[in-house]
Amino acid sequence: MTTNMANQGIGFLNALQSRMSWLNDRQKVVAQNVANASTPGFKPRDLMGQDFGKLMAGQDEAANGLGMTMTNAMHLPSPDGGATRAREIVSLDSETTMDGNSVVLEEQMLKMAESRMQFQAAVSFYEKSMSMLRMAAKAPGK
Repeated sequence: MTTNMANQGIGFLNALQSRMSWLNDRQKVVAQNVANASTPGFKPRDLMGQDFGKLMAGQDEAANGLGMTMTNAMHLPSPDGGATRAREIVSLDSETTMDGNSVVLEEQMLKMAESRMQFQAAVSFYEKSMSMLRMAAKAPGK
């Protein structure tokens, strides 16, 4: 997500944009987990959780250099140059099949639904905030 010029300098809106970007990245990781549900030996991944308090204080984790790194020559580089807004972790699900795959589709669907609901809440909060800013900037009586 690109930063809107109107939002620069407003920490609260920047934190919301960062949260929406993190949730977008999480959806991509969960979608990759679902796509590899039948791949032998595949381990599901998730993103490190965000600390909303740190976001509100302007301590964005992405600014601290915690982007994804390539640890193997076989890794594909990220389209945006290797830096992502969130760090991936291998999450241990509750089941592992005989071929070593440990993706549990039900758990992935729950993560996907959770991310979608949180993204929708962030969008609603963002829209309300923008509406309040427009109302505050409006000339009296108009």
